Amino acid sequence: MSAGLNLAQQEAVNFLHGPCLVLAGAGSGKTRVITHKIGRLIQAGLEPKRIAAITFTNKAATEMRERAKGLIGKAANEVVICTFHALGVRMLRQDGGVMGLKPQFSIMDSADVTGILKDAGGTTDAATARQWQWTISLWKNMGLNSAQAMAIAKDDNERTIAKIMARYEERLTAYQSVDFDDLIGLPLKLLQEHDEVRTKWQNQLGHVLVDEYQDTNATQYEVLKCLVGEKARFTAVGDDDQSIYGWRGATLDNLRKLPQDFPNLKVIKLEQNYRSTSAILRAANNVIQPNPKLFPKTLFSELGEGEPVRVVDADNEEHEAERAVARIQSLRAGTDAAGASHREFKDFAILYRANHQARIFEKALRKAQLPYKVSGGQSFFDRAEIRDLCAWLRLWVNNDDDPAFLRAVTTPKRGIGHQTLQSLGVFASQYKLSLFEALFSNSLPSVLSTRALSGLHEFGRYVNDLEFRARLTTGAEDARAFLTDWLKDIGYEKHLYDAEDSEKLAASRWTNVMEFCDWMAQRCGGEIDDAAGVSIGSEKKNLLEVAQTIALLSTLSEREKDQNVITLSTLHASKGLEWPHVMLVGVTEGMLPFRLDDEPGTEHTNENIAVRLQEERRLMYVGITRAQRTLAVSWTRKRKKGRELIAAQPSRFIAEMGLDKTTVKEDPREKLKALRAEFAQRASAASAESAANK
Repeated sequence: MSAGLNLAQQEAVNFLHGPCLVLAGAGSGKTRVITHKIGRLIQAGLEPKRIAAITFTNKAATEMRERAKGLIGKAANEVVICTFHALGVRMLRQDGGVMGLKPQFSIMDSADVTGILKDAGGTTDAATARQWQWTISLWKNMGLNSAQAMAIAKDDNERTIAKIMARYEERLTAYQSVDFDDLIGLPLKLLQEHDEVRTKWQNQLGHVLVDEYQDTNATQYEVLKCLVGEKARFTAVGDDDQSIYGWRGATLDNLRKLPQDFPNLKVIKLEQNYRSTSAILRAANNVIQPNPKLFPKTLFSELGEGEPVRVVDADNEEHEAERAVARIQSLRAGTDAAGASHREFKDFAILYRANHQARIFEKALRKAQLPYKVSGGQSFFDRAEIRDLCAWLRLWVNNDDDPAFLRAVTTPKRGIGHQTLQSLGVFASQYKLSLFEALFSNSLPSVLSTRALSGLHEFGRYVNDLEFRARLTTGAEDARAFLTDWLKDIGYEKHLYDAEDSEKLAASRWTNVMEFCDWMAQRCGGEIDDAAGVSIGSEKKNLLEVAQTIALLSTLSEREKDQNVITLSTLHASKGLEWPHVMLVGVTEGMLPFRLDDEPGTEHTNENIAVRLQEERRLMYVGITRAQRTLAVSWTRKRKKGRELIAAQPSRFIAEMGLDKTTVKEDPREKLKALRAEFAQRASAASAESAANK
């Protein structure tokens, strides 16, 4: 299992019987190490089903499973390869009963949570509710409930949010629902408070591997400790230089604590980079140098010196976008030192600090008629039509899911008005019932008209019938037929066309619905591996089993990777990806690093500012290390702030890259002009030669 691995990678793969920290620098082959270690553990006699590899995204889980299959074959299907959240779902579905949670609980997505908080806090303003949501999420990631949050609240605003959090907790319990933070917090409570459950999971998992360990938060670290117990058979793979998620609770304390909590910890550094040239790595090493080091390391490459890193200055953002486009055209027209040309659009990426920076580059690319995609755009599951269908599915799985009930009963409209639903809601609250349970209460006729009651009863019976049939619907063909009949039954296609002014837009939304149904059917047929973690393998599943996993999936499929287009992406979304040619844009003070003393609701102590500057520097480091062959860093002399143009300075990180100023300045437009002149000259010479030969 060690063929093709360097010495440090081999050491990481072969260390099996204790706690191990693999410090994997950017591009140093960490996924290779994890998959080879899974193979080595199986070779050493550990059953595949007793190995868990925990990733941070479904995409990473899918990629790891594919890599593991290539190495160890079908055994990879038995390995638990999933996200932290998916593992949490698995634990709660199996053992959440001891905490009063039924196996069919619903998982609230972000939009559901905003809606519940608006109700709990008595506001109609979504932006306010999202602020509360953000604070509550941070508290949950710190392992706090509403009572503990109230105890540490710093001011009246935080005390108000803690009160709203208490109401929010009550509603989630009533709905038999959890949010994404609960998928980490509740499993921790389960493991800490129930010895028999903790023992069961420790015996079940013989070795735990954690990818992107630097991105774990305090609660995830506690879950890991409970899962591995005293035997501490785990491998944490991460890089303190790529920790860029402090704002959502990730903490480097988890790296600091490892040697203290596990004195026998084996630390292995992977410093050979297989992605970038020496020139790019030198800039990266220089940038990260000022940050304090938990575990010092220096990346090196054997891919040669390569092109120097370029610094491109521009007058303003439009000028910067023009230069980025000219650079792409120039690189596509020319050849590199090895004589290779770069015709593929997918070889290029433009990376920036904040989402709003994309617009000006989109405009320039459209003008030049170059194809592109904006990474991290709207998730398939965020589209209104998909959320409609998911609400129905959630209600079949869990009748107590009130947000799903309200969406399903009104989409498409079925003559049940707001007044009826309001009366039903008041009645349900009074008798502490879910909305669906309240439908069939003997006392309901006392508060509703016969007509309103009849409409609700008809809906209730229909949902019960669908749930019964969905439970019996197994396999791809049956699922496809069931979903098609159901959509025809509720008139969903007509609903879409009635709701849209544009027929083209309605058709596009209906295509999304068909694609969703096809995807659900494939999952019922076991044709897609389930990175969401509830049931893995190729066995057929019924529709309700598949419906339970939906809330964990953020994208329909990874179709994007096959597109031959230029990528526009934020630095955060670019992590884990790589391109031959990268342009880091908008690298000015106040943008990267982001203005450190200008955020509302943030304490601006010197210590806080220093910590945030270190994270911004790591973000720059992540951007630099996405590049394989060429890297250009651009900044503007002026940038927009609101409606006015303000003077801008190059980011301090440009100076920290330690480049030779005499060789790095470039104007790609001049280079492109020269190339065009050269082509014209060649064409003219060829034409003259052809005429002479005649």
